[in-house]
Amino acid sequence: MDHKEGAYKVKDLSLAEAGRLKMEWAESRMPVLMQLREKYEQEQPFKGYKITGCLHVTKETGVLVETFAACGAEVAWSGCNPLSTNDEVAAALAESGIEIYAWYGQNTEDFYWSIDRSIDKPPHLTLDDGADLIFTVHNRFPHLAEHIIGGSEETTTGVHRLRAMAKDGKLLYPIYAVNDAETKWDFDNVYGTGQSTLDGILRASSVLLAGKNFVVAGYGHCGRGVAMRAKGMGANVIITEIKATAALKATLEGMRVMTMEEAAKVGDIFVTATGMKDIIRGRHFGSMKDGAIVCNTGHYDVELNLKELAEISHDVRMVRDDNREYTLDNGNKVYVLADGRLVNLAAAEGHPSEVMDMSFANQFMAHLTLVQRHESGETLPNTVIDLPVELDQEIAGIKLETMGLEIDALSEEQVVYATDYSAGT
Repeated sequence: MDHKEGAYKVKDLSLAEAGRLKMEWAESRMPVLMQLREKYEQEQPFKGYKITGCLHVTKETGVLVETFAACGAEVAWSGCNPLSTNDEVAAALAESGIEIYAWYGQNTEDFYWSIDRSIDKPPHLTLDDGADLIFTVHNRFPHLAEHIIGGSEETTTGVHRLRAMAKDGKLLYPIYAVNDAETKWDFDNVYGTGQSTLDGILRASSVLLAGKNFVVAGYGHCGRGVAMRAKGMGANVIITEIKATAALKATLEGMRVMTMEEAAKVGDIFVTATGMKDIIRGRHFGSMKDGAIVCNTGHYDVELNLKELAEISHDVRMVRDDNREYTLDNGNKVYVLADGRLVNLAAAEGHPSEVMDMSFANQFMAHLTLVQRHESGETLPNTVIDLPVELDQEIAGIKLETMGLEIDALSEEQVVYATDYSAGT
């Protein structure tokens, strides 16, 4: 490992040139974020502020990090998943002077060491994907919260946990729920997760999807995106759910719905997208067809109980990159992709730049809003806060502009009519 104490730790700094090319490609597909960089670069709104982030180190993340830096921020970064760091991008960021601690294949000790190093100098703002940085501050360094004016959270799992924390009065500083912005969850979560998950499956297995029984556990935004894309590739999609309305939606959208007990017997490919642990357990693995492929696209690696799978297997080997073959005691083989980590990031490149453009525009604006409110003397409550709806529309509008699309606007008379409760038939 290249290691300059207090500055960076990445796998190999010689990868920087390749990482720079990846980031330049992403920049060409992220017009909204680039427009924000151009708009605020002269103003330097983040000058004097340190932003510490814990988020997948992808080429798109690299663009966000450099946008913060271009607008005056001091930035420190770590990856939010042991298998989601692109070593080339990490090297490019380190070479450009960003404080970064991230490399592919970290163990648990490395992972938390990296987070700890990123907050050696206390941040003013935190940016999370999964809330590991926020939890580290709260659980081990609560005194740092006195220095932090606010933060943001990128993903569904993190927001759910932070809302529970806030409800219990345990949250020490305000957090913007970037995940809950419409321009994030209805695009990144659906179209980004859908496409990138299939990308990861194909890179790790190269199997034909058409005609396969494709099981998706969870029909939230992410699961729905995966199901849509699998259906589009000709797969027979099966949904497992615990929520009646989600199962009903899946049924009316042409998917088969059944329990995991039933699905395990007929599925060819399995993807978990729930945020809950133990979705596929030993008994499910034991009833799967010979040759079944199993993976996860939820944030944490707890959805597949690989310990129970190992207990009913007598041989395990890696048959190709990100594809581990388990030979069960009954003779069947089950293939687990990316060791149960996010398959779209561990085995592929994560979401396409075009959808991350809007998600990261939300991240930028969330932190800009925190700084502006702080400088105006406003004190925000220590809770989870939604981004303004107007901001969603502004970001979506800029995105449409960059795509060369125009939409209609209400006339003054129509605006009046919309709020005229006296108007009848």
